[in-house]
Amino acid sequence: MYKFRQSLAHLYMGAFLIYLLIPLLVMAGAAFNDSKLPSIVPWRGTTGRWFVELAGDERMWLAFRNTLLVAVAVALLAIVVGTAAAILINSISGRVRTVIYGMMISTILIPGAVIGISTLLMWNKIGVPPGLHLSVLGQVSYIAAMVMLLVLARLQSFDPALEEAALDLGASHGQVMRRILLPHLYPAIGAGAAVAFFQSIENFNVTQFTRGGADTLTVYVFSKVRAGITPTINALAVIMIGITIVAAILYELRRRRIERMMARVSPE
Repeated sequence: MYKFRQSLAHLYMGAFLIYLLIPLLVMAGAAFNDSKLPSIVPWRGTTGRWFVELAGDERMWLAFRNTLLVAVAVALLAIVVGTAAAILINSISGRVRTVIYGMMISTILIPGAVIGISTLLMWNKIGVPPGLHLSVLGQVSYIAAMVMLLVLARLQSFDPALEEAALDLGASHGQVMRRILLPHLYPAIGAGAAVAFFQSIENFNVTQFTRGGADTLTVYVFSKVRAGITPTINALAVIMIGITIVAAILYELRRRRIERMMARVSPE
């Protein structure tokens, strides 16, 4: 009976993975099909022309550059705002804590289109024109809350006695922050930076309303879909997936190397 349940669980997991991966495989296959339509049926031969066309698309490269600039700016600002909010919430109690926490979390629940429109209208009232700078501010308004949740969860494992002991030994609050608290929060801050970066890259609703005349990758893809999609979009998706897979492999290799180094230096 146990073996049957285990086999059933493995079968379910395999079916679930196939369900997730088949669309990606179809999409990737269309990037190599010599057809003007993004499909794998009928198969008209293997080609790399869509990657060549993509490489020569200046608008796509400009959108890619804009996307990276916005994502880096959003990640940096979200780390600062989210980490500061988490430390503040963790250090207070009562209604003030509840109000601040609720205000931060509420931004995650608001639809992206609403955030984009409200950001555009608010800054337009004070004479700030739309552009990528507004896209950064609009995205930070809700992505910072995600960073806050990660840092706040990490703070739950922080021992306040360490901070009190450092203060008793003559350390200033700034030294405690730099040498004790922040090193403890580095894993959460790193995870928050990654979340903020990729959330910004895939954002469309906020960017669409605040970008002005600038393009990002999501806006570029949307305009391509409206004008008539070609397999160059599939080629772009294959490249992005490949970069993600390579980054994940490199991270895992680095993590295992650090674990081996720690195991060697740790006392037996």
